Amino acid sequence: MQHSLFDLPTTPRAAPPVGAQPATPKQLQFAKQIAARTKADLPMELQGDRQRLSQWIDTHYKRAPQTQFSNYPSSKQVAFAERIARIKRRQVPHECFRDKGLMSKWIDSNR
Repeated sequence: MQHSLFDLPTTPRAAPPVGAQPATPKQLQFAKQIAARTKADLPMELQGDRQRLSQWIDTHYKRAPQTQFSNYPSSKQVAFAERIARIKRRQVPHECFRDKGLMSKWIDSNR
């Protein structure tokens, strides 16, 4: 005998607090990835509250360790700066390629 999805028992979910927005699908996916990686328990009641799920993510998400290249600008940041430089017919200063903060300031001042 085959069962349909309607025959399966369902577990009741706790009602979200009044005024709470439900978590976004991307937020839920990210939280599930963190839970799988860290083997942490992801409570079902957090799915109904975007703010509480965000707090859970903040406490369980471990940032990447700092390396010697952590302060370098990203490839997207460099590509964007180079595109601005071509349009404005300027060069991106060499020191900007070694510091993401400087690159960000250069991009903001040359948009």
